[in-house]
Amino acid sequence: MTDPVLDSIRRLDFDYQIIDCDPELADTAAFCASYGYQPSESANAILVVGKGDPRVYALCVVLADTQIDVNKTVRHKFGRKKASFASSDETRELTGMILGGVTPFGTPESIPVWIDSRVLLCPKVIVGGGSRDRKIYISPKALSALPSAEIVDDLAKERAEA
Repeated sequence: MTDPVLDSIRRLDFDYQIIDCDPELADTAAFCASYGYQPSESANAILVVGKGDPRVYALCVVLADTQIDVNKTVRHKFGRKKASFASSDETRELTGMILGGVTPFGTPESIPVWIDSRVLLCPKVIVGGGSRDRKIYISPKALSALPSAEIVDDLAKERAEA
């Protein structure tokens, strides 16, 4: 049985490390707290949707200490009046992955991968591993090497303090 996530990484020929994790700790904040990683080196992959007919999608990759600018940057990139986060059902249907494990590796090439430019400033980043029981620690250059990748300035903004 093939693994589309690992197959995708191997085609890119970058060094990577698989980090096994408890599926209950797969969400970024819990993962970082439990495994000793910083949000500033963790990248979230989140499917967004441009509303209208037809709906359009992109997978955004942003550092965990930032948040996707859906109402400005994403909406403008889609050229739509409205944009939002895709539902967990849409994410599973389009990527084959569930929240907490979504990764740009192995994502269908028909879905653009928009990477916030700040991600590339990290020596290495942790991204989802395609399932909730693993993460991938890899150079962000591997993300930008994906066929459907595009580096986007201001895709994310600083996370508002609660």
